[in-house]
Amino acid sequence: MRDDSAALTQSLVISIDAMGGDHGPSVVIPAVARALAEAPTQVCFLLHGDEALLAPRVAQHAGAAGRVIIRHAEKVIGMDEKPAQALRRGKGSSMWNAVESVRAGEAAAAVSAGNTGALMAISKLILRMSADLERPALVVGVPTPRGTTTFLDVGANVDCDAERLVEFAIMGEAYHRAAYGKARPTVALLNVGSEEMKGHQEVREANRVLREGGFELDYRGFVEGDDITRGGIDVVVTDGFTGNVALKAMEGVGRFVVGELRGALSSGPLALAGALLARSALGRFREKMNPPPAAPLLGLNGLVLKVHGGATGRDFAQALRVAVDLAQSGFAGEIERNMRRLPAALAETGPTAADGAH
Repeated sequence: MRDDSAALTQSLVISIDAMGGDHGPSVVIPAVARALAEAPTQVCFLLHGDEALLAPRVAQHAGAAGRVIIRHAEKVIGMDEKPAQALRRGKGSSMWNAVESVRAGEAAAAVSAGNTGALMAISKLILRMSADLERPALVVGVPTPRGTTTFLDVGANVDCDAERLVEFAIMGEAYHRAAYGKARPTVALLNVGSEEMKGHQEVREANRVLREGGFELDYRGFVEGDDITRGGIDVVVTDGFTGNVALKAMEGVGRFVVGELRGALSSGPLALAGALLARSALGRFREKMNPPPAAPLLGLNGLVLKVHGGATGRDFAQALRVAVDLAQSGFAGEIERNMRRLPAALAETGPTAADGAH
């Protein structure tokens, strides 16, 4: 299962940090096998990691022949390493090499379940930012009664000014179109209220720029926290601090609801009988309550997806499917077109309203 350059040049290649995450190859290899069964035949997976560990596992899957390539990497970035430390010692690691293959043009996307801060720092260093973007944003799909809400930033940028929020709106809108096929997604800013006078200066200024800047966006103004899961807006934008807190709160509520439901359905013979009768419906409910398997890093000169560290094989396989779909889309070009409008839009905005939330 050694390197095969011909296979790389003739395929849509997804590069994988096979050592990252809480479970490493024990999850990654079964996920790759599952993804291979569903992906088009021209899709190829390039695995970076310990070849002695990976090769025997890959060899167990007959469908991997000719479509899975292993690149040996001596190092692994620890889940507890600080980004600065990962930058200093990361060269030659499975994560670094997975991202480097995107920069070199060998792969269309890189996927890792490893250290989030390290992945963002390494990706930004190797791939650089596209257009005039300053920082990447982490985006997730939140399940709703009407489909999926694209929610960003969920942790890459703790502090954001108005310009960053506008960038996130542009990136999120293009991503939603590519990921979910909606021709004209609706976009809104997360705020403490829907009224225009509410919120801090940065969010009010971003609201004005998005309304007056001439962007090709279906912008709907401010929404509140409960709108993220209601499904009335396709793309909800906020800073990384607020987004990460909101996402973790939603995940916690989801776990609580599933746990309480499991306890109620096992509380007695009648409850257990009802659970057996409703098994398929309960399975669909649990699937919908699961956290998003992957968060693309938007704004880079290349596609990188972060899978959550505790991902199962099913989660990782779903992330690989997302990577294939995004690699075949043109959302990066749409981001660049709207980004050309941003400097003029910022220059055209007037003085901001008085500071402070109401």
